[in-house]
Amino acid sequence: MKIILKEDVHGLGYKDDVVEVKNGYGRNFLIPTGKAIIASESALKVLAENQRQRAHKLAQLKADAEALAASLADVALTIGAKASSTGTIFGSVNNIQIAEALEKAGHKVDRKVIALKQPVKELGQYVATLKLHKDVSVEIPFEVVAE
Repeated sequence: MKIILKEDVHGLGYKDDVVEVKNGYGRNFLIPTGKAIIASESALKVLAENQRQRAHKLAQLKADAEALAASLADVALTIGAKASSTGTIFGSVNNIQIAEALEKAGHKVDRKVIALKQPVKELGQYVATLKLHKDVSVEIPFEVVAE
């Protein structure tokens, strides 16, 4: 079934993308939760008109995301965590702590755009990916040290 996404869905697509999904996923989850609508002929026409009107605004959002990515390109973070003598962290480091460290460094970033490839449960060097826009992402290296 073809649907139009009304918001970004991780692993599926971005807002206003037309994607093909299985019937059950679309009818039982995406449509009832308001994340998508059925891609009928009239809905596709409305989508095309809305995209035409928003083209300038989207170009500005992409330019802002690229500027933020350029300012974040040389940032390296150090995050302190309580750890055992073997280097294992009590708990884990997540995107909230990375967002707080970025804010302390002077960069306001929403925690929802930060993605980690694997859970951070030990001391060491890691990389977080910030997906600032559909076409703009930047990798931020960070080090987890014992407090």
